[in-house]
Formats: sequence, C-alpha cells, structure tokens
Amino acid sequence: MGHLPDGRWSDVVLEVAVPEADKVQPRLGFIPPHYRAWVVRGGYCCLPFLLRVRLRPWLPVGIWPVTCPNPEVLAELFQQFQRGQIRLLLAFRHSQVDDPLSLSYLFSRLVPQAAKATGLSLRRPIHSFFMYDRGMPLWAGKWLEWFFASMGGIPVHRGRRLDLKALKSVREHLVNGPFPVTIAPEGATNGHGEVISPLEPGTAQVAFWAVEDLHKAERPESVILLPVGLQYVYPKPNWAVLNRLLGQLEADCGIPVQSLPTTAPAADYYPRLLTLGQYLLGQMEQFYARFYGGPWPEMKASTPDATQDPRDIARRLKPLLNRALEVGEQFFGLPHSGTLETRCRRLEEVGWMTIYREDIDHPDQLSPFDRGLANWMAEAARLHLRHMRLVESFVAVSGHYAGASPSFERLAETSLILFDLVERVKGTAVPKRPQLGRRQALITLGQPINVSDRWPTYAPSRRAAKTAVETLTADLQQALTNLIVPR
Repeated sequence: MGHLPDGRWSDVVLEVAVPEADKVQPRLGFIPPHYRAWVVRGGYCCLPFLLRVRLRPWLPVGIWPVTCPNPEVLAELFQQFQRGQIRLLLAFRHSQVDDPLSLSYLFSRLVPQAAKATGLSLRRPIHSFFMYDRGMPLWAGKWLEWFFASMGGIPVHRGRRLDLKALKSVREHLVNGPFPVTIAPEGATNGHGEVISPLEPGTAQVAFWAVEDLHKAERPESVILLPVGLQYVYPKPNWAVLNRLLGQLEADCGIPVQSLPTTAPAADYYPRLLTLGQYLLGQMEQFYARFYGGPWPEMKASTPDATQDPRDIARRLKPLLNRALEVGEQFFGLPHSGTLETRCRRLEEVGWMTIYREDIDHPDQLSPFDRGLANWMAEAARLHLRHMRLVESFVAVSGHYAGASPSFERLAETSLILFDLVERVKGTAVPKRPQLGRRQALITLGQPINVSDRWPTYAPSRRAAKTAVETLTADLQQALTNLIVPR
C-alpha cells in the first residue's frame, strides 16, 4: 500500500470540531463515495440562490464577493485533465469551515468564466472530489453522509495511523477518477488567515503514490500538484460588532467590560485582547494546576509589567497546552511525544475508539450492566477529549499575531478563537460563532508542481522516498505561504 513517512493519515479537506457522544456507539464505518452528477449539478444550480440569500452585498453578513485573480491557471489544468494529459491534485489553504462554499464558487463560476474568456472548451460540471473528516456527519447529521458521498467525498479518520480504506479510495480516484482530488495539507483549520500550520506529509505522499501507480500501469499522464491559497477580508470592517463581541467575552469572564468608540484606531483593540488572553490563560493555568497535578516548572505568575506583553502569553501558552494534552494522554495511556497537532490527532482517534467501539456492532444488544460499563467509558472519553479540543483551537496561536499587524481581520480571528474557548468551557458542544460582517474570499492559484518530474528522486529507495516527500512538503509549504495576501 505504500509508506507514510510519519505513520499517520490526517490531511483532510473539510474539518470541524465534532461533539463526542456520551454513550457507547457502534463503529464508524467507511462511507464509500458514490458520485451522482445530478447532485453536483443541482448544488451548483442552487449556488446563485445561496449567494443571493446569504452573500449579497446589501446583507451585513456572509461571503461576497469570491474572487480569484488567475482562474485561467485552473481552467488550463482542467483542459489537460479532461484530455487525459495529467492527473490533478489540488492542495488548498483551509483556515475556516466556510471554505467549501468559496471553492464551490471557484469551480462552478470562476473557472468556467475563465475558460470561456480564453477560448477553452471544458466539459461540465467543473468539479473535484475531496477528502473530509469522518466526524463531520456526526455533527451535521446523516444527510451529510449521503450528500458528501454524492459529491465524491472521501472520509478519513484524521488520527488513524493508516486509514487503509481511505488511502485505497483516494489513490483510486486520483489515478482513475473522473475529476481531480482536493486535499487540505494542514490537516485541520487554525482560524488564522495569514498563518499556515506545518503541513502534514500525506498530500505529498499521495502525489508520489499516484506517480507510482501510473508507472506501474504504463500510463503517460503527469501528476500535477496545484497550491491554492484562500483567505478572507472584511471590505467594510464593522468595529461596533467587534466591540460587542469583546464586551461579551469580558462579561463572560467576569472582568470589567470596556467600550471603544467606533472611530478608535485598530491598535486600541489589541490591549483588550491581551487583557482577555492574560485572564483566560491565568484561569486555565490555575485550573490545571489545582485539579490535574499541581504547578509545572514553566508555570510562573505574570508580573504587572507583563500583562500587556505578548511574549508573556507566548511563553506560558505552550506549557499550558502541553499540560492539557497530558491529562487526556494519561487517561488513555498514551505517550507525551510529538507535536501538539500529532498528539491531538492521536488523542482523538483513541477517544473515538472508546466511544465508537470496533468490538460492539449493536450496543442495544448488550446486557444493561455491560452497556452501562461501556457508557461509563464513553462518557469519560468524551470528557477527556474536551481537553484536546481546547488545545486544537490554540495550536496556531502565538500571542503576537494580532499585535504585529492589528488589522480588523487579525483582531476578529483572534477574538473568535477566544470565543470558542469560552463557549467550550461554558459547555457549548459546537460553538456558533457570531458573524462580524460581510467577508470577501480571496482565492489565489500558485504555480503547478509537476510531481512526475521528481520521480527519479523518489524511486531509488525507501530513504530516498522519505526525503522526496519531505522536500515536496517543504516546497508546498513555501508555495502556500507565498500565496498569502497581506491585509
């Protein structure tokens, strides 16, 4: 089946925090993709209606317009794909859960318009299969299983060491499918438009596997990897709404509620964020120190001079996140090794294995006593996964992101991350983020990377393959970084 350099598979296209069940559930089976053209065409036909209802300029919320300065790049690649000259893999920046709507507009409107303008003839629909987090239907409902399968979605367990069914499916569709495949190489959203998390190696590995499969089949197509940038700006920043959100957070935390005039400069909002961050950090430190093993060496009380120093938050945040993960790891008997992202995925998988039992197909057929024991473990797993969900929201937080360039976008992104933390602690399973105004989606297409040209560096040995995957991952990281539009 091939070798995944770090032994994990966690690159996904769609990801959202899933509320874990508090009672034992049967295993999470694989949902095979079952493409239905009429569902894709119907979804694209409904898109103008959705734009008019949610995204029109006169409404205060939503995403509009969706823009791309160079859609002809993707139009030309689709033409080559449809002619059988290439196999195409798109690797896109996935910072927000709203991204699928923006990409749908790219495929359904911007690329066909670019093709028409440049004289290219493309078969409709312009579409892409995609990978998504297996947990999303648990959050949204059974209908999403059917809808994603009909759209060509391939579910993957993010924390599973080798999700063999997902791997087999994505390899088959990348080499033989009627459409390209889209993957988010960061593995999860981080809520930051101008910060790219370290990439998982899965995207690069899948690209090389496709080259390998084509070689074995003696087929001439080249495998092309296209970096896709995606971020959002607020064309008309609504400072009053941001002011109300910060006031709500201050009230929830029990600290004095401040208020700024709408004419206040952006830099005046940053001290409020720092004050909130310092308060929440201190409270969480005391919580874990009191109830989960006492203070840790890195835990030091802030001095009065440090309350407005972002370096103080950066210094204290990582030890706190490490302690939060250790709580779950100790419960499940897991090692404390790896990056925060790796540990989150590992915890999620073992927690899900405790809730969605591989050894119990019909929990209702257990005796009441045995079912009660299984429910105990499911409830305990759900509780310990909450520690992981807290860390998951903060893996990209640096403490100085908003202060380095206090734009409305950065202030809003940081405020919404704090909102998620407060809501989770309050007990909200899936926090419903407030809308801070209409956003414009900016999609940028990078230079296509011909992975087939790198085959000679991959093929000689296992060690060479590992190096080639690491190099391609680093090149993709740089390409996505270059696509960030300063705001």
